Amino acid sequence: MRPKVLVTRELPREALERLEEHCDVDLNGEDRPLTREELKRRIRDKDGILSMLTDRIDGELMDAAPNLKVISNYAVGFNNIDVKEATLRGIPVTNTPGVLTESTADLTWALIMDVARRVSEGDRVTRAGRWPGWSPMWMLGQDVHGATLGIIGMGRIGKAVARRARGFDMQVIYYSRTRLSEEEERALRASYRPLPDLLRQADFVSLHAPYSEETHHLIGPAELAMMKSTAYLINTARGPLVDEQALVRALRDGQIAGAGLDVYEREPELAEGLAELDNVVLSPHLGSSTRGTRLRMAKVAVENLLAPLQGKRPPHLVNEEVWRRRRTP
Repeated sequence: MRPKVLVTRELPREALERLEEHCDVDLNGEDRPLTREELKRRIRDKDGILSMLTDRIDGELMDAAPNLKVISNYAVGFNNIDVKEATLRGIPVTNTPGVLTESTADLTWALIMDVARRVSEGDRVTRAGRWPGWSPMWMLGQDVHGATLGIIGMGRIGKAVARRARGFDMQVIYYSRTRLSEEEERALRASYRPLPDLLRQADFVSLHAPYSEETHHLIGPAELAMMKSTAYLINTARGPLVDEQALVRALRDGQIAGAGLDVYEREPELAEGLAELDNVVLSPHLGSSTRGTRLRMAKVAVENLLAPLQGKRPPHLVNEEVWRRRRTP
């Protein structure tokens, strides 16, 4: 019997063909997330699921799928999955780290440049016919070169963002749960700071921390109050790292100069008042959104899904304990 798997959104055909060679695939071919009831119904007889960040995979859903043997998440993050519950049930949970590092770092820099130099704001003004012509004091922005970049979370993506800062001759400071080695700090030309010091010193604060209960609203009213009035907040990590309502107030009141956001607290909804502000650039979760990166993510997610169904350890296992238990006599 071929394993039965559910793929909750359309993926690049090349990756799906690999999956179809080995499994009976139930694909959501519509350009929308499955509803909760649709998920529960379609997962009922499945051996595996290839899920998206928009799919909530909790104990209730696992109860609906007694044959479930693997959860392959098409993302680096996995806060949409109750990993503890999956581990108790012996279900491997996997993700797709590494493949989207450079693309997300690129987008981080797109947001930094855009909000600092007011590109999107200027685009709106120009298209609306409100550009009065060149003026020496009109739409002044902030220099990026020579500024201080503060990175919160110095994992793969944080390091990639730091590497790009060299071309702008920036001072890089960072805060991370685990401090880098002296060798890594020298290679990245980055200096460690406690979080309050980073917030007070940085001209650009870029978030790259993982999301968890501990990092929920990592940036809230107190942290925004520590930032310079000329500073910018950039978030390409996870929306709930930021108290979005507090950010709206800080942007509206001029407490900080601006923000560039690719992720949101309640996607796709925005906090009230955010869309009306000119000093924020809003992109629709485009961090990994290049053809090459999305194909690589799909290939990794497929291999993660296939491996446990074939009795093999998945390449990117989140809950290592599950595999250790399987290998313990």
